[in-house]
Amino acid sequence: MDCWKGAVSRSWIYPTVIICANGFFTTMRPSESFLTPYLTGPDKNLTIEEVTNQIFPVWTYSYLALLFPVFLLTDYVRYKPVLLLQGISLIITWLLLLFAHGVMAMQVVEFFYGMVTATEVAYYAYIYSVVSTQHYQRVTSYRRRSMFFHRKDTSEPLPGADKGVAAGSSHRPSSCQEEKSPSPAARGPTPQPQAGNARPHSHMLSVLLQLAKDLRDCYSSRKLLYWSLWWALATAGFNQVVNYVQVLWDFQAPSHSSAVYNGAVEAIATFLGSATSMAVGYVKVNWDLTGELALAIFSVLDAGSLLLMHFTDNIWACYAGYLAFKACYMLLITIATFQIAVNLSMERYALMFGFNNFVALVIQTILTIVVVDSRGLGLDITTQFLIYGSYFTVIAGIFLIRSMYTIISIKCRNTTVAAESTTH
Repeated sequence: MDCWKGAVSRSWIYPTVIICANGFFTTMRPSESFLTPYLTGPDKNLTIEEVTNQIFPVWTYSYLALLFPVFLLTDYVRYKPVLLLQGISLIITWLLLLFAHGVMAMQVVEFFYGMVTATEVAYYAYIYSVVSTQHYQRVTSYRRRSMFFHRKDTSEPLPGADKGVAAGSSHRPSSCQEEKSPSPAARGPTPQPQAGNARPHSHMLSVLLQLAKDLRDCYSSRKLLYWSLWWALATAGFNQVVNYVQVLWDFQAPSHSSAVYNGAVEAIATFLGSATSMAVGYVKVNWDLTGELALAIFSVLDAGSLLLMHFTDNIWACYAGYLAFKACYMLLITIATFQIAVNLSMERYALMFGFNNFVALVIQTILTIVVVDSRGLGLDITTQFLIYGSYFTVIAGIFLIRSMYTIISIKCRNTTVAAESTTH
């Protein structure tokens, strides 16, 4: 019996179930779908302008400010302390929502929620540290419930020979090449910590230099560069839509005078997103040929969904547009995650994921400052969604042009090879 338990715990199924259970319970927030009606209702008595232009933007700013420190914290203390920090931040968030009042108190709520989303790094990274490469596509599709920063602490000892990652990863050579990493035995013994007070500073400097070198090597691949470009652009737009869609719903069907179904819509959207994400684990497609075309096509659908949400006055049409938008994004982000993971060596794929999301957050911050914040344009909510729909139209145009170029190049290359083989 003990041998059977040991075999199960070493398989990819056991850690996937445990980590997905953690993700389920931390993201199961049924009241979140009614946050805007709650804040503008009699209990908190805030105006829709205060919620939209003063409170919600704080989440974006705090998320950006905390992202890099949490990235380094995860690398230093590994996963479990960061998961604990996430849990504490969630508790503080909900306690403040229950008992605090006023704009400033709700801005503090958004700060701690920014901590929650920044610390999701540990959840998304942990799965890759305990699962072998051959299961990346499937576990990526299983553990997607939302899409934030991804990180893998390469100093975590990994089970299984095919993982081949030892401690002291910051001293290893660049690892964004597509060949597999050598085994720990081939690399020699693990470097031992050196005594002295100066070591933390020199170690931190060496880590930062290594990260910069790895990023340069990662983005030298044109294929990975374009997948990452879509990731950053689309994730920025997605986060912005999710953050403000409740305000649009409340504008079209005010909760104090209409029957609202925000919770049901979010539940269906989550189900559709999970279903499409899981389907990716079983789809066999030549993504090198059709991947960028898929990015273009589904980005067109995203743009159309957002423009529908802008132009319609019917709340049900708005709900339908949101369902389509979220399902398309979840499908594509899962494909992008898998494509980047399988084209990088195991040690630094999380660095690229993390940097992609950092770039996305910078773009989202710019959108928030210019479009939403009262110190910027402070646009009304319907105009905001016109901007978001136009934004995804631009993304679709970029990747439609790129996909046509890729397909034509591959066809021309194959034709040339066939002609050369015929002549010989």
